[in-house]
Amino acid sequence: MIRTHPASVAELTAWARTGRLGPDPDTLKASTAFLTTYGTRHAGRTRAYRNEVLSIRVGAAVGSCGVEPHTGTADLIDDCVGAKLGELLDHPVTAVRIAALDAYLMHTQPHPRAGGRDGRPVVVSGPTSLTKSRRRAHAVIDLLPAEVTKVLVVGVVGSLLAELRDRSVAYVPCDLAGGVTEWGEPILESVAAVAPDYDALLVTGMTLGNGTFDEFRTIAHERGLPLVLFAQTGSAVLPWFLGAGVHAVSAEPYPFFSLDGAPSTLVTYRELS
Repeated sequence: MIRTHPASVAELTAWARTGRLGPDPDTLKASTAFLTTYGTRHAGRTRAYRNEVLSIRVGAAVGSCGVEPHTGTADLIDDCVGAKLGELLDHPVTAVRIAALDAYLMHTQPHPRAGGRDGRPVVVSGPTSLTKSRRRAHAVIDLLPAEVTKVLVVGVVGSLLAELRDRSVAYVPCDLAGGVTEWGEPILESVAAVAPDYDALLVTGMTLGNGTFDEFRTIAHERGLPLVLFAQTGSAVLPWFLGAGVHAVSAEPYPFFSLDGAPSTLVTYRELS
């Protein structure tokens, strides 16, 4: 059992690559790889969004990583199918490496014991996509400490912002896509433009795929701020960083809540006190 925290995503990947976390990844093969492309606009909402996700299956485990629209290609899928997991952990495309790492960790330490932690399964259901989204948001925002007054939100999701508004918690929305929120607030495209007066961070797991996760973890660690992650990308990866700059994780393995009308289960993890 690993009892120390990895210093970075690269180090966690190296631990997996060398068999430190379980079986030699060269003994495991990706049986299936697939892309999920979907758009969502909940009834009553003015903002739509589109996501594209690369997923890799190993045994019964599926690992996932969000990719930028139109970057998932047939060649990328062909690279993954039938490949040794060790090869995919060394792949030149970041999304492949993260999806492979997520699949490996889902295979070796699946939810609700990702990273050797005890997670709490949370079922979200509802008659509409918006109801499920709001119930998921409630579970995610519950992971923030009660005393938080202003949150840097990286990866804008309308229901998360709506939940913060309902709780009278201020926020600064930040997303590479830019634009405006449902309430006409400008969305900053760079954290460099954000005033440092926030007292918590709420960050998407997609930062694993664009290589910025370690940056946000460093900010939280150096400033002593709680960092809460909502993760469809890398749901089995991020619990490994609890206690090392990460306060809590909402982990949501594939299939994600918005893809299914039936009840969905996410797993919440908290830093040990």
